Amino acid sequence: MDFSIAAILAQDGISTGAIYALLALATVLLFSVTRVIFIPQGEFVAYGALTMAALQSGKFASAATLLVALGVVAFIMELIEAGKRYFATRRVGALPWTLILCAGKYLLLPIIMYAIAKSVIGADLPMFIQLGLTLAIVVPMGPLLYRVVYQPLAHASVLVLLIVSVAVHFALVGIGLVMFGAEGSRTAPFSDAQFQLGGVTITGQSITIVLVSLLLMGALYVFFGHTLPGKSLRATAINRVGAQLMGIGTVQAGRLAFTLAAGMGAISGIMIAPVTTIYYDSGFLIGLKGFVAAVIGALASYPAAAVGAIAVGLLESFSSFWASAFKEVIVFTLVIPVLLWLSFTSSHTDEE
Repeated sequence: MDFSIAAILAQDGISTGAIYALLALATVLLFSVTRVIFIPQGEFVAYGALTMAALQSGKFASAATLLVALGVVAFIMELIEAGKRYFATRRVGALPWTLILCAGKYLLLPIIMYAIAKSVIGADLPMFIQLGLTLAIVVPMGPLLYRVVYQPLAHASVLVLLIVSVAVHFALVGIGLVMFGAEGSRTAPFSDAQFQLGGVTITGQSITIVLVSLLLMGALYVFFGHTLPGKSLRATAINRVGAQLMGIGTVQAGRLAFTLAAGMGAISGIMIAPVTTIYYDSGFLIGLKGFVAAVIGALASYPAAAVGAIAVGLLESFSSFWASAFKEVIVFTLVIPVLLWLSFTSSHTDEE
């Protein structure tokens, strides 16, 4: 292997590692706040990429249909809970306002996005509008998914939440096959520029991926360290019961955590779609590699998870050169020594 090949592999490893870093941070965030090991994180990647591809090709963004379906289910669940509160308190005056608020909260945005997705079929939209529509369709799925699936199980054990996450993953993969079909898609690159550095060609798309990832990580650092919602999430992650006693809404914290995770997943899919073909089930492997990076950070440390993601990206890139048939095995084997190390160095306590 000469220097030029090593530089190309390093470039690919760093750019893919930046994607894995976002997914790893999302995984750590969700586990810290909600105790959910979110296996379907990769589905947000696939949905974001394929929704962007559908908008670019002038087709209907089928994910808008799923968004409406999730909103309807969440609205029905709120109606049931409102009915239970009514029969318990007999406060008739509060019921109409509850129904109006729930309709605006769970139905208004999905219906608007569905109507917009229908109206832009065949339209040649600018890139930034495609990006905005994709995020507006995919990101709200995060809090809706939390409301429908995970909020009723907020006090369940980690094992139950993990089993539910596996079930949600299979459901989203099947729905993705119905919505997007079995064909893969790519999107137009954000930049066609190329730069020469010491005889190595660096693509503008790779630079875009790294810069956007760094920008998002910086934004998360500011959010968690200098904003009240971010500090509330940190407090919930450190001590859920203590946060409740201090008046922090853990339901709102879980909803916000899923919103951030869906946003990071959708942005990751949008950035990676120009450099690799994305299928309806491609998100699983991508998300699983982000999970390996999160495990390196012990599902608790954001900096360690980010560093682990770069290591996973570089290991995958160089493995594809030396032993392409075993690159997935090599990457996932990395988690074994990490788990052994954590097992020997961490104190074991029973779950509360």
